[in-house]
Amino acid sequence: MPEGDSVYRLARRLDRSLAGQRVVRSQLRVPAHATADLDGSTLVGHDTHGKHLLTRFDSGLTLHTHLRMDGSWTVTRPDRRLPRRLMPDVRVVLGIETGATAYGVLLPVVDLVPSDAEAQVIGHLGPDPLREDWDEDEAVRRLRAEPSRPLAAALLDQRLVAGWGNLWANELCFLRGHSPWTPVGDVDVPALVRLGARALKHSATAERGYQVTTGSTRRGEQHYVAGRAGRPCLRCGTTVRVVAEVPGDPSRRRTWWCPRCQPGPTPS
Repeated sequence: MPEGDSVYRLARRLDRSLAGQRVVRSQLRVPAHATADLDGSTLVGHDTHGKHLLTRFDSGLTLHTHLRMDGSWTVTRPDRRLPRRLMPDVRVVLGIETGATAYGVLLPVVDLVPSDAEAQVIGHLGPDPLREDWDEDEAVRRLRAEPSRPLAAALLDQRLVAGWGNLWANELCFLRGHSPWTPVGDVDVPALVRLGARALKHSATAERGYQVTTGSTRRGEQHYVAGRAGRPCLRCGTTVRVVAEVPGDPSRRRTWWCPRCQPGPTPS
């Protein structure tokens, strides 16, 4: 699933093609908004909050979308079209005056709300390190609110801090030397939040830093534990372990850890 840094980079890419342009053809292929008409409005730009994408128009409307596991956005040039085999999966079409067209494909969430009512769709989210209104103290307060909660589960809860997904939850646990099942109350939460915010910002903005936690961009060495089950830890050589996700439980995703570098509780 794309994480906050992924969606932030997507927003910047879409802005380069679409921001400031007038919409000349629009379709929202979801039942709730099938009759909505954005033609003639100007696409002001894109904003993000955690993993949520906000596309704002000068008509006072905001298109709210979420990629989840399979969604994507593609912008075609004036002389190009999306392959016909993908068209049944298109949920959003935004054609602009330059001739380019943006397609939202397999988007599981498509909402159209007044821009002054965006809280209806993102008001439940916690602070986001990539936003100008990032509030580190509030993030710490929210994470500390349930001290017995396992650390990785807390990091995945978008109501506490928005933007860290499973990759970052696993890597931050490693970088701070904690088992993913360590109770939040046993963790230096301010230090964790500072590290996590800095890492997410670097990943979102650095040209070659996208989701690289080790400092190495070599294939297979970008992460310390995420995706490295059965391989030696890059720090100590111990075999990295993994437990499968629990279906239907968003707080218990697939989890990787190094038993030596991350002492503490293990999964039951």
